[in-house]
Amino acid sequence: MAGTLAVIGEFNPFHNGHFYHLTKAKKLIRPDFTIAIMSGNFVQRGNTAIMDKWTRAEIAIRNGFDLVLELPTIYAVSSAENFADGAIKILNSLGFVDYLVFGSECGEIEPINNVASILYKEPKELSTLINRQVHSGLPYPKAREIAINMYLGSSNIVKNILKEPNNILGVEYVKAIKKYKSDITPITFKRKNTAYHSKTVSFKIASATEIREFLTNKEKLKETLPKSSYDILRKKMKNGEYVKDLSAFEKEIIYALRKMTISEIANLPDVTEGLENRIKSAAYSAHNLNDLISKIKSKRFTQTRIQRILIYALLNITKKDMQISQKTLPYIRILGFNQYGKRIISTIAKNNPKVKLVISFKKFVESNKDQNLNTLLSKDILATNIYTLGYKKNGEANLDYTHKIIEVKDI
Repeated sequence: MAGTLAVIGEFNPFHNGHFYHLTKAKKLIRPDFTIAIMSGNFVQRGNTAIMDKWTRAEIAIRNGFDLVLELPTIYAVSSAENFADGAIKILNSLGFVDYLVFGSECGEIEPINNVASILYKEPKELSTLINRQVHSGLPYPKAREIAINMYLGSSNIVKNILKEPNNILGVEYVKAIKKYKSDITPITFKRKNTAYHSKTVSFKIASATEIREFLTNKEKLKETLPKSSYDILRKKMKNGEYVKDLSAFEKEIIYALRKMTISEIANLPDVTEGLENRIKSAAYSAHNLNDLISKIKSKRFTQTRIQRILIYALLNITKKDMQISQKTLPYIRILGFNQYGKRIISTIAKNNPKVKLVISFKKFVESNKDQNLNTLLSKDILATNIYTLGYKKNGEANLDYTHKIIEVKDI
């Protein structure tokens, strides 16, 4: 094998599990180039990134990637479907990505592909089953899981695929590849040792969730992060330039919700079935993030979904914005590269003249006439400006305009 390998991730932070999968993929494929599509300062599971996007891009490059591109904020904080759709649109528009590798709980591409095929076609019978489960009071992800198992009957090939978060993302990646008739070949590896939300460290691999919980434990961090990731994270922490989680913005979120009208809250993505009333009531009485979430949460509305809604409120992302993202081909924004990534940038510019390549952010914003892209850009700018408010020190604004693209030469 050879060609270009792509990975979609948050790297929040980049840990030994990420390094393990990337190394395994590169041994299998032996790619000429390796690209990452990475979330910016807020992430899909309804949380903040622990470090800013440029820092995480540098760490990714120091651990094996040649080029890191940003997944625009609207996609990065969306449901799994729109997250995957945005990332695949970017990779497909490059025109030279051969393989997409992702981790999954099942570790097999066949069942993921089978479920993706069914969901892509979504026969009428399946749609009816999903709607029936939703109307029974279940959240959509659970309703879809039950419906597809009912639709397939006793098939063991795809049983329980939609129970696990990384399987779900994998299904959405493959579904998007089918949707855009892409030539990208999906490959999956079984996630090693720990599940995403696991709190058990094993063989020096821990989940991103746990790593964020023991930030002050230097020994555990050293065991579970590659050296460059550890060193840079510790430096950022020492300088006060990191954000542990969404609670850093709890007052801003509660303020935003108290200020919004019921109809404005109803216009946030993922707000359905009168949830706006529950959110407004909770915002009036809650004093912190945990209190707010606990007052909103129910069997139908999961914590992850609620946290995404809170990010939508914080970043002023509306249902119309989300619809725009779904029909828009995103720009290709470069966060960082090494000497090989530099060649890829030249290839993009030469072979894909219609692709919206963002090298100078300021020049791109000033010259862009596409209003849909302006919508995406405005959310990236706002996300960065709000994110730095979570720093203990040095929380300056407008970094999207002033921060240089990361070029790593000393590897």
